[in-house]
Amino acid sequence: MDHRPPASRTARGPRTAGAAALVLALAVLAPACTAGTGGVEGKPGASGVHDPYFPKLGNGGYDVTHYDLTLDVDPDEQTLRGTAEITARATQDLSSFNLDLAGLTVDSATVEGRPAAVNRAGDELTLRTDAGVEDRLHKGETFRTVVRYSGSPRTITDADGSEEGWLPTDDGALALGEPTGSMAWFPGNHHPGDKASYDLKVTVPKGLAAVSNGVPAGPPVTSGDRTTYRWHTAEPMASYLATLAVGRFTTRTSVMAGGITVFTAVDPESAKASAATLARVPEVVKWEAEHFGPYPFSATGAIVDRKDDAGYALETQNRPFFPGPPSIGLLVHEMAHQWFGDSVTPESWRDMWLNEGLATYAEWLWEEEKEDTPAQDSFDEAYDDDANWAFPPADPPGAADISEQPVYGRGAMVIHKIREAVDDDEEFFALLAGWTKAHRHGNASTADFTAYVEKTTGQDLSDLWKSWLYGRSRPAADG
Repeated sequence: MDHRPPASRTARGPRTAGAAALVLALAVLAPACTAGTGGVEGKPGASGVHDPYFPKLGNGGYDVTHYDLTLDVDPDEQTLRGTAEITARATQDLSSFNLDLAGLTVDSATVEGRPAAVNRAGDELTLRTDAGVEDRLHKGETFRTVVRYSGSPRTITDADGSEEGWLPTDDGALALGEPTGSMAWFPGNHHPGDKASYDLKVTVPKGLAAVSNGVPAGPPVTSGDRTTYRWHTAEPMASYLATLAVGRFTTRTSVMAGGITVFTAVDPESAKASAATLARVPEVVKWEAEHFGPYPFSATGAIVDRKDDAGYALETQNRPFFPGPPSIGLLVHEMAHQWFGDSVTPESWRDMWLNEGLATYAEWLWEEEKEDTPAQDSFDEAYDDDANWAFPPADPPGAADISEQPVYGRGAMVIHKIREAVDDDEEFFALLAGWTKAHRHGNASTADFTAYVEKTTGQDLSDLWKSWLYGRSRPAADG
């Protein structure tokens, strides 16, 4: 993402309430499932996955495989009515489980077609079914949950002061999710460690468009004064990368080499100034595929809204979001995230530098190859910037810091040092492509990355990690 801009470079881009006591109470109320001839213990799924910065984000006991979201949006009132059909696989015997949802009212819920009791504590929903349905929530089994909800989705302000979630705009609304904002518009398992495919059906006033991830699942259908749009995302996606933009957009669809759909949606006020950069989307995707491995998705493109509808760009999967016309450097950065962050998604928010350091280094590579600015010059500029030394990129002090400058600039310096250690560009780019192949559509941690680099290069790089990735002081530039 590009929430936090290094001031001298291109523009960039917590909370859940706990319910531990409630879950423990439910465990007492429903301690076991009694299927067949013998009892099968069912336990509550955890109300959080203990992320280092957002410990209550996400939920335990199940993995979501698919979200089917049906939304009816009223931009004038800034309200929505939604139905979320969530298909998941139990990873333990469950007596109850949690979903993350901020603000909106739950009107009803079912599990496997039967009514579920819903209890709420802040942003945590706890669902408990009757004993007959509990019998089917055994480890390894797939189950379907349907939640009907409504209300005025809220804007979430992070610890760093940035806004996400549901953002009202002059002609509609915008949903952005990094790191916790997606729970403002649909219930789910909102930690990057749980990725799923998506179908989205959105009804809006006639004359407005509803743009999301993936590919259109058929043409828009108008009935009376309302129009319905459908979107399908086949490849796994972390919920923070899901987006919805409602407004007046000029849209274009084409197909680039390899059969990849290119879909762009641009606010008319930004169309003229965006045209030249957006025309280069296929060029950028092709160039990055040559360096990072095959493009990991079936669609690409961009959403360009009016300037200042959001304060940052974001690597929403398949088509990054831009608040106004993007520069070529920003386009390169956000498209690089399709490999680093979207396909290979961080295991936890502590691993954010794997997204931002690699995407920033993609900018340095583009400038080196396309603009005759050596990556070493970009490294030297970043090295001399005191802001990059506020903390180690692999260990931000807190949630407010995961999008701050060291994650970007110093993260990119780590990648440059790896390139120096490899000392062969063909091998270096093969290393990057191997990384995206090894973890395609999955999750990976910093420990996974450092182990992969050492295994691939055959080198002990512990000094590099100690100085550049985890060190708290500025090492010698040639160290």
